[in-house]
Amino acid sequence: MAVRAVRGAVQLERDEAGHMDEQVGALLTAVLERNSLSADDLISIWFTATPDLHSDFPAAAARKLGIVDVPLICAQELDIEGAMPRVVRILAHIESDRPRADINHVYLGAAAALRKDIAQ
Repeated sequence: MAVRAVRGAVQLERDEAGHMDEQVGALLTAVLERNSLSADDLISIWFTATPDLHSDFPAAAARKLGIVDVPLICAQELDIEGAMPRVVRILAHIESDRPRADINHVYLGAAAALRKDIAQ
């Protein structure tokens, strides 16, 4: 089984903990479903948030989904002028037999504009 990486992102409408949990949870669920993964296939997940998000840690949404024994870490995105606001990104490392070309990266809502080349 190979180690693969899956990317994803979602733009939040507002900086509220409940909204972040809902949106990040939807992103993680979509990544798992679109790649036929379970929590057992996850190795680790990096979360980043734009500097305008302060209400909660994005990784908290993963814990609420029951992803409790996977290493998670949160970091802040670079504060680049003109960058899309209120965005949470993920980089999940997984175990999968899928070829790299068959990995489905997930960019929800307005975040699809971030990576038109790989957004599903």
